[in-house]
Amino acid sequence: MDDLTAFPAGFQWGAATSAYQIEGAHDEDGRAPSIWDTFCRVPGAIDRGDTGDVACDHYHRWPQDIALLKELGITAYRFSIAWPRVLPQGTGAVNRAGLDFYDRLVDGLLEAGITPYATLYHWDLPQALQDRGGWPHRETAEHLGEYASVVGRALGDRVREWATLNEPLCSAWIGHLEGRMAPGLRDVTAAVRASYHLHLGHARAVAALRAEVPGARIGIVNNLSPCEPATDREADRAAAVRADGHTNRWWLDPLHGRGYPQDMVDLYGVELPIQAGDLEAIAAPLDWLGLNYYFRHVVADDPTGPPPRARQVYLPGVPRTGMDWEVRPDGLERMLLRMTREYGARRILITENGSAYPDTVGPEGQVADPERAAYLDAHVAACARAVRKGVPLDGYFAWSLLDNFEWAYGYDKRFGLVHVDYATQARTVKGSGRRYAEIIAAHRRRVRRAA
Repeated sequence: MDDLTAFPAGFQWGAATSAYQIEGAHDEDGRAPSIWDTFCRVPGAIDRGDTGDVACDHYHRWPQDIALLKELGITAYRFSIAWPRVLPQGTGAVNRAGLDFYDRLVDGLLEAGITPYATLYHWDLPQALQDRGGWPHRETAEHLGEYASVVGRALGDRVREWATLNEPLCSAWIGHLEGRMAPGLRDVTAAVRASYHLHLGHARAVAALRAEVPGARIGIVNNLSPCEPATDREADRAAAVRADGHTNRWWLDPLHGRGYPQDMVDLYGVELPIQAGDLEAIAAPLDWLGLNYYFRHVVADDPTGPPPRARQVYLPGVPRTGMDWEVRPDGLERMLLRMTREYGARRILITENGSAYPDTVGPEGQVADPERAAYLDAHVAACARAVRKGVPLDGYFAWSLLDNFEWAYGYDKRFGLVHVDYATQARTVKGSGRRYAEIIAAHRRRVRRAA
């Protein structure tokens, strides 16, 4: 990726992580269990029985990790705050020790010249709230607003950039419909209600942050994918429309004042628990939209399957990552254009983009990962094409800074720009990390020459 002229001078080159995937210290300094602590103890739920108990030990090693960010020239860091570390019961008493950790982290980032991007909710609902009903219940949305107020009041004097939710699709559909993520339910009614209350929680968090953090720039992060039919059959074309509704429209339309797509409401067959004023609150103006992009969906009709009645088809001869995800950089460009042209986005951030491949540590401790570096180049190039076509892209955050706990896959799948030896916690910058540093440095040189 040599042509970086498309990116503006202030473009943010970032890296992203999430609390449960890297922090560890699962029971230290007053942190209470989350739904992921519980789910990790369900037999068979996580590959090899892995847990996030220790993960990358970032809770203790954060200064080292900030030094890695600075070494690579990364200008922005997207991290999430662990709700059960701050409000162990999800509501009520604040755990000062938990907030102190994020105080130290934010101060360390700012001292290193790195802009903090804080995500309030990256899937780690306090188990105490799950025991009271979790996301299928309206009260959880109200508690997210309370939590946002606490965190905004504590960090808002230094943190300007905020995301309310990360990938609510995964929380609702994969966690409540498919059962492959916490809390591990397979109930379409619970899933649809959870999806609605996640949106409502987003609305409550936006209002709370606006009240607590003057000048806050607030967004939401969705994982979106182009959805295409596997064949020209009418049934497969209809399946692609349903898949798009399930993956994209359900999550974007309400944010833009369009309500929930009626075709999907009919398909799910679940009455939405809408109360007066909800839809207006959900559609409150945002400062940016976050896009997590990994692959496109190619689907065939699956009339007996669960919603959206569309089955993923794996086309032959298509390059894939270690997650068996199709490598499709043009899908990123297409989603950026759609967000701009169809939804009128005024500021977009690529909040996650990355690839898992098996890594091998060489005899001198080096980690060569040319496939991941090529993936990075191709997707940054797709971003550049989109910017030239008018997309208001303001930043790119590689997923992930570190190899980490990859949810139900445990520690087998590695996305990091930095290799982590989980036995020793040694960090080693991979070839892809060096390549990312080269891209950042090259852009910086172009900006200086143009000044």
